[in-house]
Amino acid sequence: MKLIECPRDAMQGLHDFIPTHLKAAYINLLLQVGFDTIDFGSFVSPKAIPQLRDTAEVLAQLNLQNTSTKLLAIVANLRGVEEAVKHKEINYLGFPFSISETFQQRNTNSRIAQSLTTVEEMLNLCDQHQKTAVVYLSMGFGNPYGDEWNVEIVEKWADELVSRGVKIVSLADTTGVSTPEKIKTILPVLIEKFKQTEIGIHLHSTPFTRLEKIEAAYLAGCKRFDSALKGFGGCPMAADDLTGNMATEDLIDYLQAKGEDLNLNMEKWNEAMALSAKVFSGN
Repeated sequence: MKLIECPRDAMQGLHDFIPTHLKAAYINLLLQVGFDTIDFGSFVSPKAIPQLRDTAEVLAQLNLQNTSTKLLAIVANLRGVEEAVKHKEINYLGFPFSISETFQQRNTNSRIAQSLTTVEEMLNLCDQHQKTAVVYLSMGFGNPYGDEWNVEIVEKWADELVSRGVKIVSLADTTGVSTPEKIKTILPVLIEKFKQTEIGIHLHSTPFTRLEKIEAAYLAGCKRFDSALKGFGGCPMAADDLTGNMATEDLIDYLQAKGEDLNLNMEKWNEAMALSAKVFSGN
């Protein structure tokens, strides 16, 4: 069972700038909890995401000496990939590949076909620099733009990515439109078809539907979950202010109740919970 904690996603849409030292202190605590991966920052245009313009500076302040947790950074184009691979501390590069043409244009300023080329170039650079690519199938449960969506389209694009060598695919619900029914329908198809590929899930949700979505994914066989402490963040494009990330504490409670041994340091987790009040206080 792999838990990916996402402070990057929690912070990215906030208007008030979180000081670099505070970001680093928060992530340093999360690094001691025992998550498989921390999605800690992104190498994207500071005009697009001003909150994360200090990702390289945050990275320089992280203490990676006594943690087995790996680091993931988001990239949106080749320039970001080239910047991210320079940092030996980063294990994973994450790329949002939207199966909605409209959202791909809005999110990365490129068409789906161009983004597929970017993925190929990213895979080559990852191989050269001992990194692993994580590709998010963004808008994986539908979209608000009227672009065609169905399970076959999701499967088709997953096949395109896996055939090019992507080893980790995360099905992403960018605007919170997933339902337990959709999750139970789509996830088993991907898990069964792509047995050599790690299939994860990155859900957005209102607080009222988190647990049913977590349960649907777990019962569908998912073993890789993205979440963020207290459910902070989510996509800045989301129409509903309540649509944020899955709350990590809900995920932990659910998985522990199912008997999963998560091997987490709950003392450090509680410290991170306490510090989060300061990190997110001005927003």
